[in-house]
Amino acid sequence: MQIGIVGLGRMGANISRRLMRAGHKTVVYDINVSTREALGKDGATPVASLADMVKTLDTPRALWVMLPAGPITESTVTELATLLKADDIIIDGGNSYYKDDIRRAKTFEAAGIHYVDVGTSGGVWGLDRGYCMMIGGPKAAVDRLDPIFSALAPGIGDISRTPNRDGHDPRAEQGYIHAGPSGAGHFVKMVHNGIEYGLMQAYAEGFDILKNKASADLPADERYVLNMADISEVWRRGSVISSWLLDLSAMALARDPQLVEFSGFVQDSGEGRWTVEAAIEEAVPVDVLATALFTRFRSRQEHNFAEKMLSAMRLGFGGHVEAHQSADSEMRAPDHAGHVSTTDKGN
Repeated sequence: MQIGIVGLGRMGANISRRLMRAGHKTVVYDINVSTREALGKDGATPVASLADMVKTLDTPRALWVMLPAGPITESTVTELATLLKADDIIIDGGNSYYKDDIRRAKTFEAAGIHYVDVGTSGGVWGLDRGYCMMIGGPKAAVDRLDPIFSALAPGIGDISRTPNRDGHDPRAEQGYIHAGPSGAGHFVKMVHNGIEYGLMQAYAEGFDILKNKASADLPADERYVLNMADISEVWRRGSVISSWLLDLSAMALARDPQLVEFSGFVQDSGEGRWTVEAAIEEAVPVDVLATALFTRFRSRQEHNFAEKMLSAMRLGFGGHVEAHQSADSEMRAPDHAGHVSTTDKGN
């Protein structure tokens, strides 16, 4: 298939590369000229504007917008809607608020333009690992895009099959689902990121307890100087709490057991807040997720080792850099060209 990619940051560029690896053709645009020219050297067709992209793509067109949620995505999809024709598809693969998706889909539907929202997880590692995708939108448009989603998804890999899945949607085993109508994809991804906050907080607090077992405030015979790099590594091997987040924690601790390069200032990218807001609307108690969100707020006033662990994990999976850090931090996962753009956010 042929598809346009708008926004060539940490994830957008690698989405284009992964699609090209699978034989798809990508037409790419980014405000940064050197970024789009770099994709051109990899085989993409770079264009100088959204209007040029629309002219270059064959009809019916499909354009994937991979930009930070908020005004830049809003203005981009609005401009695209003025350029596209009936039966074209706009895909928002960023972390937009699901209620914005519902509104946009209704607006664009009047012009016959299909709007598909894709909650995309995979961060800076997606080029090789693939992307887990949670998709919302009209069935006909989602089905038309299936070759794109199939190419981006990680596939079943070496993960054992879940018993009794016969009769369920086989796409879930491949790493992507059609979650429901417009907004459903980003809603599922929003809750995914809320859960991520809670998981990260649990690991961070656990390692903080381990580190402080050497505290002078404890009786001398109860103090242990524990090797957290070794503990994180052994937990990766057969433990019930093994996970990719633990893998990233082990990588960070092996390189720097004290995490001195991190201040512990932890941002939140929006989805955690929206998840808690949704829980309030539904009257669902979310003690862990709310606490994890509020801890990030507190981290901007005072920092402890737990917050350093959170920063290390965020850098590991999404390339999220603290304000004081260099963009060339060793922990950072490089893209195909050996560098990371900041046009979009890792997921």
